[in-house]
Amino acid sequence: MTIPAGLRRTVLRAQRDTGFLAAGVLPHLALVPVWAWAATTTARTGDWLLTVSVSAALVLLGAPVLTAVQRARYRVLIGVDVPRLAPAAPERRTWASTARWLAATRPWRKIGYHLLLGPLLAMLELLVLAVAAACLAGALAYAWAWALPTGVRRDWFGYLTQLPAYTAAGLLLLCALPWTARAVARAEARLALGLLGPNRAQRLQARVDQLAVSRTDLIEAVDAERRRIERDLHDGTQQRLVSLAVNLGLAMATRPDLPSDAREVIATAHLEAKEAIAELNDLVRGLHPAVLEDRGLDAALSGLAARTPLPVRLRVDMEERVAPSVESVAYFVISEALTNATKHADAMHAEVVVRRVGEVLRVRVTDDGLGGADAAGTGLTGLARRVGSLDGAFHVSSPVGGPTTITAELPCAR
Repeated sequence: MTIPAGLRRTVLRAQRDTGFLAAGVLPHLALVPVWAWAATTTARTGDWLLTVSVSAALVLLGAPVLTAVQRARYRVLIGVDVPRLAPAAPERRTWASTARWLAATRPWRKIGYHLLLGPLLAMLELLVLAVAAACLAGALAYAWAWALPTGVRRDWFGYLTQLPAYTAAGLLLLCALPWTARAVARAEARLALGLLGPNRAQRLQARVDQLAVSRTDLIEAVDAERRRIERDLHDGTQQRLVSLAVNLGLAMATRPDLPSDAREVIATAHLEAKEAIAELNDLVRGLHPAVLEDRGLDAALSGLAARTPLPVRLRVDMEERVAPSVESVAYFVISEALTNATKHADAMHAEVVVRRVGEVLRVRVTDDGLGGADAAGTGLTGLARRVGSLDGAFHVSSPVGGPTTITAELPCAR
């Protein structure tokens, strides 16, 4: 005989939920002796101060243990993970820091769950277990009735007519037991998530912290990949182009007897190879210049200002280096701003100011060009997105006729 899969799942779920409810009776009743002792002792001796102090200490000591037990019960028996999220205790113990820590952790929620709500949940669990026992007793009425001695069954008037009613009631209750136990287990899980787990603000803060960490890891991974591409281009493709240009130059120098057409083709190829090397150098510097990684932002910006066709006044005020991702974004913003000033703004002069103020790196690029830069343009939008990837602020001021000022503020706290 094959049991249908749906019925088998229902039976297994009912066993799991009923076992879960049975395992919660004792933990939910664990603090009942404490307040029962406090109530009886206070009524007998009248010394409420001592009893309240002792019972409060027992509750404070027992609440974390019971919370851990309940978390394990929910996780192991029904697969509900009640997160354990609480801010770290303050390093300096002051009344203000302790009050803030208590306000964040809200231990009274756990105490209220174990002290007040626990006994009510235990009564509900015992009720469900009693119903389960009654279901089994009714469904197996014929079995335990025929197990009774013959004399007892003979003296039991009307048992032949009562047993079918017991069996029918037991079967009906047994059919309703899986849904009843599941509803109670779900209700307990919701209460535990709300009282034993973090509140909504803590969950949101934890999610924000997780997203911030993952975004930082992603930015660092992208930056590392960009540096790898730069090294591969510098050590591989660029060297092959240099070798090609050298060989073409040697061919023209060592073979003067070549026809003029061949010499012209070789000369053109040699020139294109040198132009390709120059373009590749510019591309490598745009990706991640080696000097930025080796010597920092100040040296990289000095080289960038020297290569820019227009005069650039550079001022860098940084006592120490910032994170590599911040240096990379700052360099890219300044490089693109100077390129735009040279190619599109017809500027004659430019000024770059980089200052670290507290935990913020401020970058300002100003040129005396034509102005009228579109802040929603593709180039400036890309800069804004790069700055925004670090939670920075990006501003553009470019009235018609100039000057154009691009400002970026990058958080640089390590």
